[in-house]
Amino acid sequence: MSKGKIIIISAPSGCGKSTIINALLQRGEIDMQFSVSATNRPPREGEVHGVNYYFLSDDDFRKAISQDEFVEYEEVYPGRYYGTLKREISRIVDSGHNVVLDIDVKGGVNVKRMYGDEAVSVFIQPPSVEALCERLVGRGTESPEAIDQRVARAGFEISYAPQFDHTVVNDDLGRAIDNVSDILKDFTCR
Repeated sequence: MSKGKIIIISAPSGCGKSTIINALLQRGEIDMQFSVSATNRPPREGEVHGVNYYFLSDDDFRKAISQDEFVEYEEVYPGRYYGTLKREISRIVDSGHNVVLDIDVKGGVNVKRMYGDEAVSVFIQPPSVEALCERLVGRGTESPEAIDQRVARAGFEISYAPQFDHTVVNDDLGRAIDNVSDILKDFTCR
């Protein structure tokens, strides 16, 4: 059985990354499974260890960091960590499936650096920062301050795009899904 490959998809918040990944999973044309992330936050009602997240204690998360068990991790809020365990990627690719990582841009760059040709990295870019701002406002889920923070962060994150193997501009969702699908089919069939 051949090993699976690693698919990295990153984007600023609000660029349609999760929508694109879910559309590709629904199409079922590319064999790919989501990597289950680890966190030290407590499970929410209905969440299952090993399905939604690997729920680690604060001590276990810090120990995993010190033992280099993560391909990437981030302290999202003070004392609240999320990360991707190396053994989770191995579990999926060693079983012959491709693994898809929906991670932030810095994590995406680091994972690509770590795995080289075993991985493909795709950056989903908004047509413009203005268009991204309009999308976030249109969602109606966040305060103007939170939107301003996300837009400012997006400008910084877009500066990482040249470090990715491919950049797909999401100005038309259907076309963006097709473009990412073509990139992934080409990569996984090699």
